[in-house]
Amino acid sequence: MKNSGITLVLPYAAVTQNSIALLWNRPEKTVTVTYHIILNNEKIDSCNVTDYTIKNLESDTEYKIQVNGVEADGSIVASNIITGKTKPVSEVFNIQTYGAVADGRTINTRAIQSAVNACSEGGTVYVPKGTFVTGALFLKSRMTLYLEEGSVLLGSTDPDDYPVMRYRFEGLETECYASLINTEETTGKNLYDITVAGDGTIDANGSLLLKAEIAEGKGKRGRAICIRHAEDCYLYGITVRQSPAWCVHMIYCNRISLNQVKIHTKYNEKKEVYQGIWNGDGFDPDSSSNIMLFHSMIDSQDDCVAIKSGRNKEGRIVGIPSENIRISNCIFKSGFGVAIGSEMSGDVRNVLVQDCDFIDTFSVASVKAPRGRGGVIENVSYERIRHVNNSTEHTDCEWFRGAIYIDQFYSHKEFDDEEIMQVDEDTPIIQNIEFTDISVDTAVSTALYLTGLPESPLRNIQCKRITAKGKHGIHAVNVSGLVLEDTIVTAKEETYCYKNISSMEIRNNTKK
Repeated sequence: MKNSGITLVLPYAAVTQNSIALLWNRPEKTVTVTYHIILNNEKIDSCNVTDYTIKNLESDTEYKIQVNGVEADGSIVASNIITGKTKPVSEVFNIQTYGAVADGRTINTRAIQSAVNACSEGGTVYVPKGTFVTGALFLKSRMTLYLEEGSVLLGSTDPDDYPVMRYRFEGLETECYASLINTEETTGKNLYDITVAGDGTIDANGSLLLKAEIAEGKGKRGRAICIRHAEDCYLYGITVRQSPAWCVHMIYCNRISLNQVKIHTKYNEKKEVYQGIWNGDGFDPDSSSNIMLFHSMIDSQDDCVAIKSGRNKEGRIVGIPSENIRISNCIFKSGFGVAIGSEMSGDVRNVLVQDCDFIDTFSVASVKAPRGRGGVIENVSYERIRHVNNSTEHTDCEWFRGAIYIDQFYSHKEFDDEEIMQVDEDTPIIQNIEFTDISVDTAVSTALYLTGLPESPLRNIQCKRITAKGKHGIHAVNVSGLVLEDTIVTAKEETYCYKNISSMEIRNNTKK
């Protein structure tokens, strides 16, 4: 047995009464083909990805857990041993006991909120099978909202069922309609230990609701789930769909895990389009840290994931970054992949996207920070990514410019990439970005687009072992420190642009 090259961790808050989730890294410089899950010194299962959820455990019980990687030659790479403990059995508060009616018509806001308010510390608000129409609900600390398989919390289409509140939207604090599922910070302290779990569905009814909210015009559109000022939160197994705007939005949060979550903001499972929805991001961590999104699926109308931290001067004054974010073993369908920005004025750093499939998304990676934002995006890695885009719905434009792109002229249809502006607090910085072991196949966009500001070039951009097919090849402008290693880019239209590149290295078989 080799020395450990696997670091096993428990994702933040990812424990229930009968399950414990695990995450680990792929050992470096090895060819691991499978992983054995060891529970209390006995092998219970195997998998070939870097996460696993142990189910059917006893409640309030401590377990010793290890993961052993098996390499192609049969040798074992062992992880560290960790201890996880399931939660105790909780008191259950069935929403029907409080008067909720599953007829798809009755407004159940008061009944469901009564169950939440009555829920004891560590208790569970239980949503049984059926469709329960409701307005905005507000969760509290130390509780679980559990949705049974076949249950639906369906958003009311009446704006009066969503109080107008002040919180962040598109990087600025403003008046917003409350979301379907909310937390509300009222004591000056963060909420904590909140779980939303089960095989049920949270459907914000956004196609109809957004029309009503816009017509009334008292605030910005709500979301399906908006968790604010909270820590140690866990979303597990649920389906979230059809938000009026961004779907799952975390603002000023810490230690959040999403596991086996399915998010639909563009289509339902029958590929029927949710009409009229825009800004339909899937998951938006916003000035939030220590985030783990794994083994999930996002079918998005806009960015599948958008990592943000406030906009312009206000975002810099608030000054809360988004950092320490891991996204792994996910499937992204439609939309625009994993984005950083463009509201990133409070900084974004330490982001890892790995082992994900992008199916008919326009892009894999978009890093966006135009003039005016200020702030820094740094230490970002996309690795072991598979991308195929057969959709012709979108082509390169001011909002999205390539399958892999970094853009400091985001949102500008026309711009002069040679005009040098004054460097000040409004000038954003993008540095230390790596793209490794990525395959891209797109017929509609530029394969690799990298454009910085002439006064603030992109710094240290590394592309290693990338195989990319695109409509256009490489567009690289205003970059200081560009590495293209074992990177093969082919294009239908033989367009390759390099301009104002300092310290560029091309290693091995690279198409220029």
